[in-house]
Amino acid sequence: MIDRIIVTNPKDETLILSLRNPDDAGLYVQEIDGLGPSKANINTSELATVDGSLYSSSRMTERNIVLTLGMLESPTIEAARLRTYKYFPIKKQVRLLFETDARFAEVVGYVESNEPVIFSNRQTTQISILCPDPAFYEAGESQTVFSGIRPMFEFPFSNESLEEDLIEFGQILLDTRAILTYNGDIDTGVIITINATGAANDINIFNTMTYEKMIIDTNRIVALTGQGFGQGDAIIISTIRGNRYARLLREGVYTNIISALDKNSDWFQISSGDNLFAFTAAGGESSLMINFVYRNAYGGI
Repeated sequence: MIDRIIVTNPKDETLILSLRNPDDAGLYVQEIDGLGPSKANINTSELATVDGSLYSSSRMTERNIVLTLGMLESPTIEAARLRTYKYFPIKKQVRLLFETDARFAEVVGYVESNEPVIFSNRQTTQISILCPDPAFYEAGESQTVFSGIRPMFEFPFSNESLEEDLIEFGQILLDTRAILTYNGDIDTGVIITINATGAANDINIFNTMTYEKMIIDTNRIVALTGQGFGQGDAIIISTIRGNRYARLLREGVYTNIISALDKNSDWFQISSGDNLFAFTAAGGESSLMINFVYRNAYGGI
């Protein structure tokens, strides 16, 4: 069950539409359309000598969310109506965050129309929002790290030697493989961050389940920046559709290094369930720490 909807307008002002207690907002939700999975366009090709057709590709269409809101005297009906103009400005971007019993997910869209019924005993308005990206995204981020620190320090403790270190407070681990468990139901991209504690050359990242690969030519980084990939540097790659990039972060400055990616590199998409990734390097493999950051994407609420 949907508990509440948090609307954020372009000025970062929020309106909470509570389905349990609508008095605070002065607006109550009568109906919401467009919360299920969006329609898919399936592209096929017909051949003269083959029955039926052949599958070519498919895509999800944009999402159209339609809110029907009733107005309460809070403090007046007119004030409630004007509140909808403020938080649902025509042609502007709004963010809708849905809190349900099972999910806390958001979608971004643009207000297509806001059509109030003024001359009626019970005033209502119907608001149409078009979402170019049809997925609902989990409010928080998830992270999978290829290497990290294993906690070793426990109480009580006693170090019996003043000359020899007998207690480990932590242990740095290096693993060139990691299982990314994705709980969303729509394939989505990731943000890959490669941190270096030393020099490293020719980095390859693999999805061992789909045989996709991403190849980073560090010689191209030298050509672009005059210096190789080394200690203190970070490579940040986004494989999110519509926001793909590859950047080098060095001493607080970002440099576009998308040309350092091999032309045959794949832009990884993760699927529901386990996704197994691995990495290698021609040199300095032990100097690399890699992590994947992603948001669970859902087809509907």
